[in-house]
Parts: sequence; structure tokens; C-alpha cells
Amino acid sequence: MSSTHDRLPELIRSARSVVALTGAGISVPSGIPDFRSPGTGLWANVDPMEVAHISVWRRDPATFWGFYGQRFAILDGKQPNGAHRALAELERRGALEAVITQNIDGLHAAAGSTDPIEVHGSVATASCMSCGVSFPLGETRERMDADPEGIPRCDCGHPLKPDVVLFGELLPETEIQRGYELAARADLLLCVGSSLEVWPVAELPQVTLDAGGAVAIVTMGDTPYDHRAAVKLSGDVVAELEAVVAAL
Repeated sequence: MSSTHDRLPELIRSARSVVALTGAGISVPSGIPDFRSPGTGLWANVDPMEVAHISVWRRDPATFWGFYGQRFAILDGKQPNGAHRALAELERRGALEAVITQNIDGLHAAAGSTDPIEVHGSVATASCMSCGVSFPLGETRERMDADPEGIPRCDCGHPLKPDVVLFGELLPETEIQRGYELAARADLLLCVGSSLEVWPVAELPQVTLDAGGAVAIVTMGDTPYDHRAAVKLSGDVVAELEAVVAAL
């Protein structure tokens, strides 16, 4: 009888299609706090509806960017960790078909994942909703620092919006559709660092299960799918995924 830790490499080896679904927990070892941890989470001391809602960006861009400037500072200089690199290595070896992520930090791409599906967008760019011009993160920060109100503005004068999905906005339909299609054909959906509670991404494990695939979960907290997962690992995500790569 194999141990729980032997089981995940076995599942990956036997699967024709493995898809990873990642949440905030995979980036915590890189020094990026998750959203909901008491005291340290990004939403622990602030109501996101009052600072990160699309209506706030439209109505009061200075308040919005005052908060988002803090997020940029948190992300500044952060590097992929061993868990990001492990998924990129699995992809390089042909053992992982794709990464679907709820994260906006861009660390999967930085680690070498070729085309991560960023269902909540990315802070890598910000765009003008008036004329459509897009600016990289560094220039967005420069424009924010140069503006008397701390609002990064396009050359046309309108406030920029980070290319992330804000509260009150719809998720990008193309990315979500890709996610559903990948989950439906996956023999194994590997869920890493996600509470699996934020919709519609939280539905993807059910999509895989309904199609006859298996779900594996690597995350410290409980999830609604723990009792239906083929394997649940609750240790440090870096150690768990590096061990999987070493076992393959």
C-alpha cells in the first residue's frame, strides 16, 4: 500500500492530462500575504468593497490607487518560489499541461510556466479605459509617483486601471472558458494553495470530477473538496511540490 505522499506522483505518472489550479497560498512563501489570513491578509484590515471595487476606481481613483499602490509595494521585487518552479518543471517535462491561477502576481510566468491562465488578470500592466493604451508595471508606478494625487494617468489624462479583475467586474470570459475546458478533460486537477471557495474557479474541481477525473489538493487549510480528493497534502507547498518533482 502506497503512502499518501507516494500517491500524488503515481497519479501524475498515470494521467494523460494534468492541470494545476493555484491560489494565493502558492505565493505566500514568496513573501506575498494571502487575502484572508487574520492580521496579515490583504483584506484583514480593510473592506475591499471600499477600496478595490470598480465603482471606487471610477468614483474616487485617488482612494483606489492609494490602496493599490500598497499592493504594488507588497509585490515589488518578489520572486517565484520552489512551488512555482516545481510546476514549471513539471510542465517542462511534459507532465503538466497548463496552470490556471487566481493570482495576479505574475510569478508563474516568471518561474517559466509558458502560458499561465490568469483568471483574475495580472498587475504586470495597467490600461487606459478611454484610449486603450497599456503600460507596464514600472511605468505605472512612475506615473503614480509623479502625479500630485498619486493617480497614474494616461497621456490623455484619464486614470489608468490595473489589468486585474476588480470587485464588481466580470472575469475574462476567454480565460474562464479555457479553464473550464482544461478542467473537463483533465485526468488530474492539481489544486495548490487555494481554499477553493472563490467562484467561479471553485467550480473547476467539480467539473473535473463530473468528467471522471481525479482531484489532488496541496494546501494547508481545509477546502470543500477534501473528502472527495484522491490525495490531500497539508504541508508546506514548496516542500510538497519539490518532493513530487523529485519522486517523478
